Amino acid sequence: MSTKNKAPHTKTPIEKLTSWVGSYTSLAVHTLFFVSSFASTALGLVELDTMLLVLTTLVSLEAIYLAIFIQISVNNQSAILHEVEQDIDEIAEDVEEIAEDVEEIQEDVDEIQKDVDEIQEDVDEIQKDVDEIQEDVDEMTEEETVDISPEIQQAVTLEKLTTDLQRLLKDIETLKQVK
Repeated sequence: MSTKNKAPHTKTPIEKLTSWVGSYTSLAVHTLFFVSSFASTALGLVELDTMLLVLTTLVSLEAIYLAIFIQISVNNQSAILHEVEQDIDEIAEDVEEIAEDVEEIQEDVDEIQKDVDEIQEDVDEIQKDVDEIQEDVDEMTEEETVDISPEIQQAVTLEKLTTDLQRLLKDIETLKQVK
């Protein structure tokens, strides 16, 4: 269970007591209690043996309960750390999946780039062919306009264009099969 989905934690009475025992206020209260215990003996209000017996018993009981409270706090912190560890593992798995996705996308981009480069080469070749056809048409126009009638010029030009277009169609089909 993820800790980010939990409601804010309210302290239990044991957690509040444990927090108080570890505070400066607790230190002051305990110090005043011990000073007043020894002062009551010094003032003759309580005998030394009785005060030491009561004080030793109270301190022993307090130590037992404090040890229990501390162990409860340690157990709670351990559970919280376990949840955090699980969250970290989940995040690490998500990061791994994202890295794999990025690698796949990079491979796809590389393949697309290769295809674009091949298409660019084909476009360059087509442009060269068109330029050559244009040169041929220009030469024919300049040299053979007197000798060849317009109908023959059109037929020759159409024949060359048809041949070039057939070659282009063949190149396009080849490109389609490569993909």
